[in-house]
Amino acid sequence: MSRVKIKAVLGLKPESQEITVKGWVRTFRNNQFIALNDGSTNNNLQVVVELGLLDEATLKRITTGAAISAKGTLIASLGKGQSVELVAKTIEILGDSDAEKYPLQPKKHSLEFLREIAHLRFRTNTFGAVFRIRHSLAYAVHKFFKR
Repeated sequence: MSRVKIKAVLGLKPESQEITVKGWVRTFRNNQFIALNDGSTNNNLQVVVELGLLDEATLKRITTGAAISAKGTLIASLGKGQSVELVAKTIEILGDSDAEKYPLQPKKHSLEFLREIAHLRFRTNTFGAVFRIRHSLAYAVHKFFKR
């Protein structure tokens, strides 16, 4: 089962298909709901962790900014704000993030603040959108001159 980008997942019609997604944790609520983003879109994918699936040590490692891989079943979402969600069968932590030191918390950040953390700018919605537009424009120019 190969990785699927979140932008593609959000456009799928849920038919209980098995998929794998990878990305950074934006938020983790109630030890059950993970908002996951891989940079392919501004929208997050909700990953639902069934209670009892993960041990306490692994749950503590899922913090804002942590990189994870989630495998599971794509279903129609019961909640508001999203059309699909992933019910996780396995979650693998690819990279830890110290929540106390990670500078990008789920709040609004000024451009001045983001200037100081250049290596993490691309994980914000603002810079992610700017660089997706920049990529589209550069690719359009490339296609034009390739003809």
